[in-house]
Amino acid sequence: MRGLLIRVGIIAVIVAVGFVFRDFLSGNAGDLKVGDCFDQPSTTNTVVKDVPHHPCSDPHLAEVIWVGDYDQASATYPTEAAFQSFVLDRCVGAFETYTGRAYLQDQELDIQPFWPTEEGWGKGDKEVTCFAVRVDGGQITGSVKKE
Repeated sequence: MRGLLIRVGIIAVIVAVGFVFRDFLSGNAGDLKVGDCFDQPSTTNTVVKDVPHHPCSDPHLAEVIWVGDYDQASATYPTEAAFQSFVLDRCVGAFETYTGRAYLQDQELDIQPFWPTEEGWGKGDKEVTCFAVRVDGGQITGSVKKE
């Protein structure tokens, strides 16, 4: 019985530490939620699996502004142009709502997306994540969310 209590105690400590330090750990890119701040990979056109999370008060490269499923009728994997059109349709409004800034006039922030790979699509992954980044690629300190 004592061994079971020790194991349960160890698991509880691990869970608590994970919860407290979540903002400092790498996590699955598919688990990002609106308001999460993270560092996006420096390379483009690559499959992104994990991203380093940060508290928004610390310097970071991106902040999630919208997450949703690609809900356009498509039996086959959409083209890059179809994903880009979807991102513009959904994420520009989300950007303006989240930041309080007019996207077309904003010269500091831009929108970038993650969308599913063809393999993930075939397994049912339809999630698109849009995030705000600085146009110059620099770090953001603090949230871009309007107050």
